[in-house]
Amino acid sequence: MTRDYSDYPALSNLYLEDSYVLDIIERPAEVVFVLEAVLTPEHPRYRAPGAREQHCYVRGNLFFVKVSRIEWLEQSFRKYKDASGSEDLGNVDVLTNTDAVYYMEGDWGKVRIWSNDDPQFEFSEKP
Repeated sequence: MTRDYSDYPALSNLYLEDSYVLDIIERPAEVVFVLEAVLTPEHPRYRAPGAREQHCYVRGNLFFVKVSRIEWLEQSFRKYKDASGSEDLGNVDVLTNTDAVYYMEGDWGKVRIWSNDDPQFEFSEKP
């Protein structure tokens, strides 16, 4: 059975398709996607978007632990600039899981991540 990221409690109130990947960090048994993440109105930390914002954005880390294998199918280090001059690697277009293999895709590449643990999201800024 394939599960979408919204099926995971830690990610259910995020909208990854409009979240920006700022960095990707690989460590032994761990992969971290540093995000400017979009919170949905259902998230307890949601706030109305600012005058120049489309969504409620927060900095945080989407991470996978107890990773047994990582397979990059494609990888891009191209940076994109927004109107304010901030740079990012693009969005998270896809995050699914089938049989403990996570598949992620975006402008930054395509990757398979093997882990039996659910992905987590951790804020990097205080409320």
